[in-house]
Amino acid sequence: MLKLDLSGITGFVGEINTDAARAAEKKAAALPMSGWMRLPMQTDAELDALRAAGRRIAEHSDALVVIGAGGSSLGARAIIEALPDSLGVQDVYFAGDNLSGAYTAKLLKTLAEREFSVVVTSKSGTTTEPAVALRVFLKLLRERYGKDFDGRLFVVAGAGRSPLREFALARGCALFDIPEDVGGRYSALTAAGLLPAAARGIDIGALVRGAREQAEQSGEAALRYAAARQALYSKSFRTELFASFEPCARALGEWWKQLFGESEGKNGGGIFPASVSFTGDLHSMGQYIQEGRRDIFETIVDFKKSPGDAVIPENGEFDDGFDFLTGRGISSVNDVAREAVRAAHIAGGVPVAELSLPGLDEASLGALIYFFEYACAVSACISGIDPFDQPGVEAYKNIMLRELNNLPKTSE
Repeated sequence: MLKLDLSGITGFVGEINTDAARAAEKKAAALPMSGWMRLPMQTDAELDALRAAGRRIAEHSDALVVIGAGGSSLGARAIIEALPDSLGVQDVYFAGDNLSGAYTAKLLKTLAEREFSVVVTSKSGTTTEPAVALRVFLKLLRERYGKDFDGRLFVVAGAGRSPLREFALARGCALFDIPEDVGGRYSALTAAGLLPAAARGIDIGALVRGAREQAEQSGEAALRYAAARQALYSKSFRTELFASFEPCARALGEWWKQLFGESEGKNGGGIFPASVSFTGDLHSMGQYIQEGRRDIFETIVDFKKSPGDAVIPENGEFDDGFDFLTGRGISSVNDVAREAVRAAHIAGGVPVAELSLPGLDEASLGALIYFFEYACAVSACISGIDPFDQPGVEAYKNIMLRELNNLPKTSE
């Protein structure tokens, strides 16, 4: 299903040796937080509860608020925004991933005339951003639907004991688990990503099957990609750009950034992950990529079959110089742009890896998610880093919590 082309990299580092990657693969699988490797093996029967909850949300709500920070929402957002419109809940909004009062106020106004439900995801139940957002939307649920709002609140929490889990059990809300041996940024294929997707009407069975097909392969492509990244890093290529030519994959790039950033950015090192959306970003970042510092490499994701297309019509009003494109599909022009960008960047000193998938559908997306998770874990272990912890994240939290105790109250 997924094909990896490293021909745009080997000219910079030579042939890719996967010996270190194979040793790192075994190390990653032996670490305590490697439970995500089992997620593609979920059966349809195990997914039925998520499908049923998704249908309940869609039946009585035309809007869904997904509350979560980091991996608790990025996976869901990547899946929902990447895939075509479905037959489930009409609109999905995200909260608890920021502390903007203006954003929250605007969302409350948007929901004023909407029937809505809430999915809150937090493994610990004590992260500031989702905790603040949950308080706001619990108040709105009570005001709109009274004390018996439980049927509109869906909780995804760590399987171990947590305040959020205890709350859900006490209220009788629908409750789904994130396994204790699965970290937030590896949780896209748990209820954290699958429940909002099911509510949107996405075929979560196909999503998981795509991941399973990828997992059942030898893993050679993921090992080669991980080895290539580390070979480039050893040659002082320190920044990787996730690039796609489909705007609906922007959120996928945000998910990818967290996956690699939190997994590898430790001990004063690691490849810095960034993302671009082409062709739009060619008119803002293209100059830097082409001729700026030569410490950048790219990973281009190509979905071979576009989920939709439009034909370029005749202008008929003035001569813009593009009559030769009349009758051609815009997607075919996009394909030519991708090949041109790849060739220009390689010639300009930017190594380029390319991942191609059959299309932008559930199975392809599931395969891509698992591929990146596997490659990320191996890549980090090659460099001697634990890919599953994030000790640096706690630094700002500790300072913020201390200062929040002195924050003056604001009357409503």
